[in-house]
Amino acid sequence: MTDSAAPDFIARPDGLRLAYRHRPGAGTTIVFLPGYMSDMEGGKAMALDAWAADRGRAMLRLDYSGNGASEGRFVDGTLDVWRDDVLFLIGELVEGPVVLVGSSMGGWLALLVALAIADRVAGIVGIAAAPDFTNWGFTDAQKAQLRIDGQIVEPTPYGDEPYVTTCAFWESGEANLLLGSAIAIDCPVRLLQGQEDPDVPWQIAVDLAAALRSSDVQTLLIKDGDHRLSRDQDIALLIRTVATLPEYP
Repeated sequence: MTDSAAPDFIARPDGLRLAYRHRPGAGTTIVFLPGYMSDMEGGKAMALDAWAADRGRAMLRLDYSGNGASEGRFVDGTLDVWRDDVLFLIGELVEGPVVLVGSSMGGWLALLVALAIADRVAGIVGIAAAPDFTNWGFTDAQKAQLRIDGQIVEPTPYGDEPYVTTCAFWESGEANLLLGSAIAIDCPVRLLQGQEDPDVPWQIAVDLAAALRSSDVQTLLIKDGDHRLSRDQDIALLIRTVATLPEYP
């Protein structure tokens, strides 16, 4: 499922154009942050956008540089670069508070964005959020290969293109680790996590909930849920979860 209309573009200060779809509306703007090597046309983003449109809610979908319809090379992307892409788009396009909905790596980015603009974030929803996956998601052999070869190229069940991890991305992840200490985020946080997820151990969601400073944190474990959480019942749960967060600050 994709959107037939062409996305809009806005140029970063360096001239590179980022693709986005922004629909003004009532209430807090929902901002969807895709996962690694994903884009704003994924099933969860589209379903959430359709729900928001039906209710007149404001929503922003976006592609990080080098992903989807945005300009740039994927291999030039790092966690810092993509975090700054999100901050730039929010700063340029959105007025008022936001609810950040992040899938996998997008969940890590949501946390980093919330730390940067805490006063604008009314809530966070993580879908198999993967903070610190450069730390726990790679073997020592893979980390050594990254340092020697500069990248790892692997097949992935989530798309036709191989899964590429650069040393620059890995190093940016290691510079933005969050789980080792308290995370200074105070807004409501909801974490949706499949217990059959082969990529993000469900214990990561529990560890993240414990590390967050907010007292309003809920972790929802889906016993038979996978990493994508894209089944009809998973998307229904996502929408119900977003709907419970403050529509107005």
